[in-house]
Amino acid sequence: MSIPTNAAAPPTGAYRYLVLALLFIVYTFNFIDRQIMGILNVPIQTELGASDAEMGLLGGLSFALFYTGLGIPIAWLADRSDRTWIMTVALSLWSGFTALCGVATNYTQLFLTRMGVGVGEAGGVAPAYSLISDYFAPTERARALAVYSFGIPIGSAAGIALGGIVATSVDWRVAFFTVGLAGLVVAPIFRLIVREPERGRYDAKTSAPRAGLFQSLGALTRKPSFWLLSFGASCSSIMGYGSFYWIPTFLQRSYGFTLLQAGYYYGAILLIGGVIGVWLGGMLGDRLGAKRRAMFALVPAAAWILAAPCYALGLLSQSPAIAFVLFLAPTALGLVWLGPVIAAVQHLAPASARTTASASFLFINNLIGIGLGTYLLGFISDALAARFAEDSLRYSILAGTGFYVLAALLYLVASLSLKRDWVD
Repeated sequence: MSIPTNAAAPPTGAYRYLVLALLFIVYTFNFIDRQIMGILNVPIQTELGASDAEMGLLGGLSFALFYTGLGIPIAWLADRSDRTWIMTVALSLWSGFTALCGVATNYTQLFLTRMGVGVGEAGGVAPAYSLISDYFAPTERARALAVYSFGIPIGSAAGIALGGIVATSVDWRVAFFTVGLAGLVVAPIFRLIVREPERGRYDAKTSAPRAGLFQSLGALTRKPSFWLLSFGASCSSIMGYGSFYWIPTFLQRSYGFTLLQAGYYYGAILLIGGVIGVWLGGMLGDRLGAKRRAMFALVPAAAWILAAPCYALGLLSQSPAIAFVLFLAPTALGLVWLGPVIAAVQHLAPASARTTASASFLFINNLIGIGLGTYLLGFISDALAARFAEDSLRYSILAGTGFYVLAALLYLVASLSLKRDWVD
């Protein structure tokens, strides 16, 4: 296997899988640094004396503010410059700020350092989607994006398990130091190996001039399927990000788990269920979507409809062993959407505006999903605390399953316009 030394060199079969592996590793660190807050929630909350709603802001809005706000201008830059350099700088920034979380001595300082993590991660995902689209043909794209998206369950599982181990062995501050410094080691390795591919290698060639930012956004936002896919994903992410963040705390409160037990238990659920769900979505997206574009929306819709009652049964179970099995299914089903939907978004814009399209989708999905999800479930938990005491999170997360139903309805409507809005 030879590593290309310039942007024009076509990727070999082996090299493009190496690139995909490195993109996956970077995305794994993205979610380790993002989700480690979930397992560290209890010791941080105990030390800082914050309410569930305040911890929800710390886990969501603090991160989402700059993560979403900077995503589109960074994507516009990535559509016109070296995407690998942007990702290298992004990884270095979010890893450095994650390490700095370990030196925070009060709520405000930790809120600001989590904002810094969001600044870095704003440049980490949309450029990767675009790179994968230039390394893999459309018939392979949903599966390649699904492999990349393994970083979500694997990174989340690693962040929760590793955070629990380090916080139990030392303290929560060292957990931030550990994962942050590890990301700083990966950044130069990524830059050394990954090269910028030819844009639109697998797409129809056109002599049309490259559109400006506002032209690209205008063309994208005139497509109904863009809005339906974005808001549907946002609804699912309210439940997805909210449950990822709060279930470790729920396990400690309602089942009496220790921090370490919660880390192993929920880490295993995310790893097993998440990997199965992401791969299933990518496989079904490529197989069914090739025959009918609407399947890129209908597959996620079906998965969310099935996920909601499975989550409800798991949350209401009084047995941790039974709940473990019940949580596996909705964890898998809740992540089925990643491969097909991300692939579909790549086809809502031409290759020259693909990163901008991805960032616009991520802007809506993450601003609502991350920014609102963890806070909303924390707010509901505080409101229910007088009635349900330590079980308030159980019913707060249960209420969140309604967003899966809403997401499914939006995707059913999206399936009607997806073929018309598709760009080959």
